[in-house]
Amino acid sequence: MCGIIGYAGVQPAVPVLFEGLSKLEYRGYDSAGVAVFSGDQINIVKSQGRLIALEKLLGSKDSLPGRIGIGHTRWATHGKPSDKNAHPHSSGSGRIAVVHNGIIENYQRIKNLLVREGFTFSTETDTEVIAQLIEYHYHGDIFKAVTETLKELQGSYAIGILCADYPEQLIAARKDAPLIIGLSDHENFIASDISAILSRTRRIFRLKDCEIAVLGADRVDVFDMNGEKILKEEYRISWDVSAAEKGGYEHFMFKEIMEQPEAVANTIGSHGSRIAGNEIVLDNICLSRDYVEKLEHIYIVACGSSYHVGVVGKYTLEKLVRKHVEAVLASEFRYCEPVLNDRTLVIIISQSGETADTLAALREAKRRGARTLSIVNVVGSSIANESDDILYTWAGPEIAVATTKAYSTQLAAVYLIGLYMARVVGAIDGFELAGLIEELKTIPEKIRAILDQRERIHILASYFFNIKSVFFIGRNLDYAVGMEGSLKLKEISYIHSEAYAAGELKHGTISLVEEGTLVIALATEDFLFDKMLSNIKEVKARGAVVIAVLQEDSQRFTREDIDFMIRIPKTHPLLLPSLAVVPLQLFAYYLALQKGCDIDKPRNLAKSVTVE
Repeated sequence: MCGIIGYAGVQPAVPVLFEGLSKLEYRGYDSAGVAVFSGDQINIVKSQGRLIALEKLLGSKDSLPGRIGIGHTRWATHGKPSDKNAHPHSSGSGRIAVVHNGIIENYQRIKNLLVREGFTFSTETDTEVIAQLIEYHYHGDIFKAVTETLKELQGSYAIGILCADYPEQLIAARKDAPLIIGLSDHENFIASDISAILSRTRRIFRLKDCEIAVLGADRVDVFDMNGEKILKEEYRISWDVSAAEKGGYEHFMFKEIMEQPEAVANTIGSHGSRIAGNEIVLDNICLSRDYVEKLEHIYIVACGSSYHVGVVGKYTLEKLVRKHVEAVLASEFRYCEPVLNDRTLVIIISQSGETADTLAALREAKRRGARTLSIVNVVGSSIANESDDILYTWAGPEIAVATTKAYSTQLAAVYLIGLYMARVVGAIDGFELAGLIEELKTIPEKIRAILDQRERIHILASYFFNIKSVFFIGRNLDYAVGMEGSLKLKEISYIHSEAYAAGELKHGTISLVEEGTLVIALATEDFLFDKMLSNIKEVKARGAVVIAVLQEDSQRFTREDIDFMIRIPKTHPLLLPSLAVVPLQLFAYYLALQKGCDIDKPRNLAKSVTVE
């Protein structure tokens, strides 16, 4: 979850590293640092806090000369945020400097061994072990020392390495953590994310697990762990650098909320790529009638907001395909001994395609013989590469830690899969299928209609920015959407928030409702209206203030039932989550804005969770 940037070229390294770190700070912002070759030594400058603290410490980006260097922005795992624990870390002699994203699971055993060999440690991190172990194995051949070190490491890593005896060289390696190589004329790069180097090159390739890259200003060589050279195929990034910029918006989160109509349209391919007449085309994926009919079980496996997409997916796929579907947290899936076989389909969902728990769940599913179909945003990511089938969301870069358009595009992808499978097995008649497809094509414009009413939600949020606790209630699909609305609120506003199935209120939760408690009641599904009305009356009777989210033509609530209402356009019941989530995103954003929170970089969180 940390951000890594590395540069080998003919320009001063520090400005390049700073530019890259500024694009990577969403991956971690507890501390930052750089290491640069200056003369015959490696100079390291690092600081606790945001990147601006490092910039102040340096005084000037020209104060640290050198044309090869590495930089890092940290999300703390081992060791609290501090100057000492900030990256880069060096070996005792100072000859080796390392930046690292991931977790070394056996670091304590290695540390104990090195202490017995006379090494001393100055930090609480697992990363310092890497630098010291390279030093232990180093006898003049840095590549050999790195490979020997990597063979001993257990866990995940993306690392950049400098050695004082090799001032024209930068070494990089990865295992279960993202790292890309950027290529240009007389300069080459390593980075955790494309956005860090996009202003300088569009030519990249991705390192695979257990590959090692050696970079200089004019060449990049890639090897396996045995030192055998590997030929890599580069590809060009097509999206524009402006997609990773704020573009005049105050926050990336707000920009990405506003981008949802276009992002969802790209995902469903409403102009012909994935919707052709009354047919769904899933890229190169084939789920035959015989295969789908024989399916015994479908799992949807994900973390965080992607898991909430999975909960919507459970309800949706069961209704469309009439197969048993279970949504499972990826962090639990691999440990619960799931019953899988060749008649099991495991749908994996991850924005980055690098989420550690989700990647581990994918591998567990494949090990047990299940077919895997992954929904991801990042082309060539680990999950994309290892899946049997892949459906890209084409959402474009998402920078804010709190996801919005990734959620919406993943949800659209789930709809595509559900409609495709329903048609294949004849679980839905042609007339209903055609109606659903036509309605799905209208979702981008209906999202835009909600966004056009954002000032009303802004005003509503201003009434509640001092609230201490919020409950979201709903049934069926509304409950699933409430889970995501609650997560958005707690992520960026730090307000305690929980989502509950409305029917469970009387089984204990209602004891938490008191005078002035804010309850957001999702009541978009007409067939559950009477049940939801009863639940709303229950919380109102105990003094709750109720905001109801309902379809625009619903006239069944009275002013005695609710205090405020948010209306969304009418659509097919299965597609309501795509609309209902948008006002909840806006409400969370505006409430956090009123509180003065750091919306794009909420405390203790990072964008891509690449550690378990």
